[in-house]
Amino acid sequence: MSDSKFNNFSKRRVTQAGFSLMELMISLTIGLVITVAALSAYVASSGAGRVADAQSRMNEDAQAALSTLSQQIRLAGSNPVQVSRVYPFRRNPVYSFTYAGGTSTAYIPLPYTVTLPTFSPSTYTLSGFAMRGCDGAFSNITATNTLDALTCGGTSTLPDSIAVSYESDRYNSVSVNSRPSDCLGQTLPIAATVTIGSTITVPTNTTITLADNRFYIANQPNRSPTVPSLYCKGNGNTVPQPLVENVEDMQITYGVVSTTDTSEQSTIAGYLTAHGVETETSLAALANSVRWGRVLSVRICIVVRSETPVAPDADSAKYYKCDGTLDSTKTDLRLRRAYSTTVVLRNRRS
Repeated sequence: MSDSKFNNFSKRRVTQAGFSLMELMISLTIGLVITVAALSAYVASSGAGRVADAQSRMNEDAQAALSTLSQQIRLAGSNPVQVSRVYPFRRNPVYSFTYAGGTSTAYIPLPYTVTLPTFSPSTYTLSGFAMRGCDGAFSNITATNTLDALTCGGTSTLPDSIAVSYESDRYNSVSVNSRPSDCLGQTLPIAATVTIGSTITVPTNTTITLADNRFYIANQPNRSPTVPSLYCKGNGNTVPQPLVENVEDMQITYGVVSTTDTSEQSTIAGYLTAHGVETETSLAALANSVRWGRVLSVRICIVVRSETPVAPDADSAKYYKCDGTLDSTKTDLRLRRAYSTTVVLRNRRS
């Protein structure tokens, strides 16, 4: 074989030479490490993104629930002056004279001499309650027609419920047709027509439209897994509807004034549960409606959960409940958080 042929053969062998087994194993190992690192970073980033999305939705749900509850509770007892009224009654005839600890002058401002109002239909009666609460759910929360007839079983660790009433008009309701409506936007019927006699000229046949809204926590039917939601039962329809999903708990306490404080600028003496409002020693001697008339503020706490399991482990799923204690019993890996606010009832004492 000539030298030129040998050299060409040697060059071809060098050109065709591949990785050695050791080099191939090192390359595979490096590639595997890079792949695992990339996958780990992706999984961590994806998990963090899901948690952030879940927390954002929880914040939105909590804001929607608390905004609705605050707006409705703030309206409790509202019965604004009608535009056609020619002299300053302190209140429209919607609630009984004991409303907010008032007196028989609630509808008869001096120096006017005014007879008591009459209603059409004659079966209409003045309610003793602008607001009522229950530790747990009222047993007949969707059945009874009046706040006066609501019944509560007493103390309970279950989510609380609350019912409010107020004179509804097109300015304080959510109706789309400029008609008074309930918490679900359902048009309300006229509750009564009021005739007020007086020694001076006053408008007669003033109509009253009363909103009666009850809020509670319940699981939506025919949903699996179950979806706890904030419900409202309004008096514009017999069927309650969920307002906000994944609201798991609601705990409410009530700020009351002393039974000896008659000032219209009273100071809250303390906060009680609904059961406490009806059983506290200084309040127990009062009529039930008068006890609730001593409530001037409401603290609301709700627990909202994530729509899907996103917590990486059981420790991450722990949360502080409305009473401030740590709950580590949940095993479904959903995030949970308590949100709270306080509402002042400005319609109750003026």
